[in-house]
Amino acid sequence: MKEVLIKAAMAVIALLAAGASAPSRAQQMDGKALFMKNCAACHQASGKGIPGAFPALAGNKFVQGKGADVAAVLLKGRGGMPDFSGSLSDQEIAAILSFVRSNWGNQATPLSEPEVLALRDVLQVDHFSNGQMSNKH
Repeated sequence: MKEVLIKAAMAVIALLAAGASAPSRAQQMDGKALFMKNCAACHQASGKGIPGAFPALAGNKFVQGKGADVAAVLLKGRGGMPDFSGSLSDQEIAAILSFVRSNWGNQATPLSEPEVLALRDVLQVDHFSNGQMSNKH
């Protein structure tokens, strides 16, 4: 009986250890897939944009600059860029921007879900709601 309890305890410890080393939800979210769904129509799958219409993200100094500045564009819109604050969660915005900031030759630090949430407060943008009345499509 004692041996069974020890094995059960070891199994629980192993499961807890595996959970602790598992990637967070933000890391699990596929930034590339989200980019393809929400951004690639304008900025292209290559990140090269469409000259004169949609800016290139590949090699873009602004994209590789301050993460808060880049996230603000998604949260508030800019020029012809729509506001995604009601249609993308903080986790999705973080995943997309982390993908964009680390691909096509870009080398910038990723953004986290808490950083995007904090920026919503700074910019006075409503918190994302994935409820029945949200804009989420």
